[in-house]
Amino acid sequence: MAKQIVEITMPQLAESLVSATLDHWLKEPGDTVDMYEPLCELITDKVNAELPSTERGTIVKHLVGAGETVQVGEPICLIEVEADEVAPTHTDAAGQIEATTPHPQQHSSQRSPSIAASKHDENAPMRNRFSPAVQRLASERGIDLNHVAGTGEGGRITRKDVLAYVPGTTQSSPVPFVTMEPGVAVRSTGIHLSQEPRIPTFETEGHEMGKGRGEYFMDVTPIRNTIASRMRQSVTEIPHAWTMIEVDVTNLVLLRSKLKEDFQRREGINLTYMPFLIKAVVNAIKDYPIMNSVWAVDKIIVKRDINISLAVGTEDSVITPVIRNADQKNVPGLAHELDDLIRKSRTNKISLNDVQGGTFTVNNTGAFGSILSQPIINYPQAAILTFESIVKKPVVINDMIGVRSMVNLCLSLDHRILDGVICGRFLQRVKENLESYNLDTKLY
Repeated sequence: MAKQIVEITMPQLAESLVSATLDHWLKEPGDTVDMYEPLCELITDKVNAELPSTERGTIVKHLVGAGETVQVGEPICLIEVEADEVAPTHTDAAGQIEATTPHPQQHSSQRSPSIAASKHDENAPMRNRFSPAVQRLASERGIDLNHVAGTGEGGRITRKDVLAYVPGTTQSSPVPFVTMEPGVAVRSTGIHLSQEPRIPTFETEGHEMGKGRGEYFMDVTPIRNTIASRMRQSVTEIPHAWTMIEVDVTNLVLLRSKLKEDFQRREGINLTYMPFLIKAVVNAIKDYPIMNSVWAVDKIIVKRDINISLAVGTEDSVITPVIRNADQKNVPGLAHELDDLIRKSRTNKISLNDVQGGTFTVNNTGAFGSILSQPIINYPQAAILTFESIVKKPVVINDMIGVRSMVNLCLSLDHRILDGVICGRFLQRVKENLESYNLDTKLY
């Protein structure tokens, strides 16, 4: 039966997704793959996701290496399939099915005409040796990609190649690295390495690391690169302003203490302060809907749905899962969604759908002991609110000093959309909502 080579392309995983970084391959050349079986793991600007195969066959070649950023529609690998099993959606630019290859054993060196003419040919021009994201990174750093040697599949230039490039040199090969064996002492650094770091062979002229002092190198993970890109985009495009308010949550602390054991027995989860905070925030957003908006150059888009993004820290990243239509849920409902999303985030079970559509972000920085913070806005939202640690303080009430449980709420805002007056009123409303809780408050 005739064989055929098919390109698997980067799909549109989400409406707003234009690219993703390939973290690692799950299938290697020569491996067989079934329909819908995961091929690789991708890192988007929101979450990790497995990419399922749309064909049944054998992996012929990877066209993209680990760590490379891939644009939607860009081919990532070649799969050899039976000619009559090709999905009808896999066509070339002219709308025709990829040409068949009569000699399967020659696939590694003699590809079909359409494949040989594609941009992944080893003799393709320079512009096809790197993705648009790599080109953008090189442009930001003033690097001519003609001088950078690629270490990716087929000589493709990756982000790591650009980051490792030494200005002022023309590379005929990648910047050399040596891998040290465990336990090898690095000369003239005074440091004994118990791990296996990759130490550059080049040295900075005139720089000597003194005894007992030094540095080591860490590879930047794809997810950290994505976070860095998103943070840079936010602080570059959004003019940040900041404000805060102090709230007396003494009655809320007493209410939670009263209800938490019964809530645990009844619902099977812990009752934290976050559901109460989110309820207070969404009720304030109803009164000040401009807080739930996005800047769109010549207009401001106010979102009707109130979808609260949660900043959840994991071991090596921050994920922002979303509680949809948070204004339609009571405190127990919010508590269950919080518990579910946090658990999925920290066990790497979160899906793309879980992190899309957020309109306002809340971050429980108090969980890490913070009492004051200046958060970066979750682009492209208009604001982000942090809930700091609850601290007992002496407070003057009716000319009397008493010990109260106090918390700071810190708000970063997009000053193109929001001003101090509206944000001050919004925070005041959140404060009123939080301070309205008392021992008689009913959860159901």
